[in-house]
Amino acid sequence: MVKKICAAVATAMLISSAAIAAEDLPSEVNADAIEYDMNTGVVAAEGNVLLKHGTTKATGLHALFNVNTKEAHLIGNVIVVRDNMRITCNALMSNGQGHMLADGNVIATQNLAPNEKYPDGDTRTFTGERIDYFPDDRKHVIIPTGGVVSSAVEGTFTADSMEGWIDDERYIGTGNAHLVSTTRNLEAGGDNVDYDGKDAGKAVLSGNAWAFQNNNTIRGNRLTVYLADDGNLKASAAPNLQMPEEFGKAFEETSKPAQVDKKSETVGINPDEATSNES
Repeated sequence: MVKKICAAVATAMLISSAAIAAEDLPSEVNADAIEYDMNTGVVAAEGNVLLKHGTTKATGLHALFNVNTKEAHLIGNVIVVRDNMRITCNALMSNGQGHMLADGNVIATQNLAPNEKYPDGDTRTFTGERIDYFPDDRKHVIIPTGGVVSSAVEGTFTADSMEGWIDDERYIGTGNAHLVSTTRNLEAGGDNVDYDGKDAGKAVLSGNAWAFQNNNTIRGNRLTVYLADDGNLKASAAPNLQMPEEFGKAFEETSKPAQVDKKSETVGINPDEATSNES
C-alpha cells in the first residue's frame, strides 16, 4: 500500500512538474514504484507498469522512459497496443522517433476490420525472436532472424529473414522462402520470394523456384506467379519472353493451309488432267 501511495504521489509530481517536458510525457504512468530524475529526464517504474501516450498503451514489469528523448524501455511480460496492432514480447525498446524493437518470443497481431477485399475482416500474425517495427512507415516490419507471417484469409509465409509493409500487403522473404495460400490451394517457394498481394497480386520467386497447385507443378530459376481472383494459378517462367523472329516466320510458313485452285475444287490435281480422265 505504501509503495502504491508513493507511486501515485510521484506520478502526480511528475505530470505536474516542469512544463518544458509536459507535452512529451505519457498521458498516464502507473506502477508499484516510480522514480523521476529531473536532471536526466529519466522515469524509472517498477512493478505492474502501465504507460499510456496518445494511441499507444504499454504494460510490463519494469520500464525506463526519457521525457526529453521519448525513448522507452520495457522488460518482462511486455504488451504494447497501438491502433489495431498488439505486440507481446519479453522486452521492447522505442526510440521515440517511430521505431520499436521487440525482442524475445515476439508475437504481433493485427485485426483488420471488414472491407471490400475482406468482407469478414482478417487477422494477421507476425512471429519471430526479434521484430523491428516502424508503425509510421506503412507499418514496416523487419524479422531479421526469420519467422512466420500469417493471415487467417490468405495463408502463411516463412523465410530465414523477412521484411514487409503491412499497409501495402507486401512481404519479402530471403532464404528458404515458403508461401502457402489456403484460399488458392497454392504452395510455392524458392531461395527468395517477393509477395505483393494488394496491388499487383503476384509473387516473384527466384533461385530454385517452384509452385504447386492442384497436382500441377512449375519449376524454374525465376517464376512469377499471378494470384488470380478466381483462385487459379497463372505463372510465367520468364514474364517478358519474346519469340524469335525466325521462329515466328517458320511457324507461319508451315501453318499455311493447302491452296485450292479456283477453277476446280479438287486439291492438288491439274484441272486439264481431271478433264481428260472424264472423257
